[in-house]
Amino acid sequence: MNTPQPSQKRTKIIYWLFTLWMALGMVSTAIVQLMKNKDELANFTNLGYPSYLMTIIGVWKILGIIAILIPKGLLLKEWAYAGFFFVMSGAVISHLIVGDTAGRTFPALLLLVLVLISWYFRPAERKITITD
Repeated sequence: MNTPQPSQKRTKIIYWLFTLWMALGMVSTAIVQLMKNKDELANFTNLGYPSYLMTIIGVWKILGIIAILIPKGLLLKEWAYAGFFFVMSGAVISHLIVGDTAGRTFPALLLLVLVLISWYFRPAERKITITD
C-alpha cells in the first residue's frame, strides 16, 4: 500500500481546508446575491454596479464551486479559479476605488486570498500538466 508522504498529506489538508472555506464563502455570498438581500443590493449599487449583476455573479459562483469540488474537469476547474480571481480582485479594487472602509473591503479580500491559497495548494490530480 502506497501512503502519501507527510508533505503531500499536509498539502492536501491545506487544500481541502481552504477550498471548503472558500466554497462556503462563495455559496453563502451567492445565496445573498440571488436573494437580492437589501444590504448586498446597497453594497452593489454603492460600488456602481447594476442590480442584475448580482444574479449573474451569484449563479456563476455556484457553478464555479461545483466545478472546483467535482473530481473531474481539470480545465473547467482552472476556468472557475480564474473567474473567482477576476470577480474577487475586481471587488477588492472596486471597494478601494469608492473609498470603502477596511471592514467593507475585507470580505472580498478574504475570499480572494482563499481562492489563491486553494488554487496554489491543489493536489497534483487536480492540476493540468502541460506536455510537449
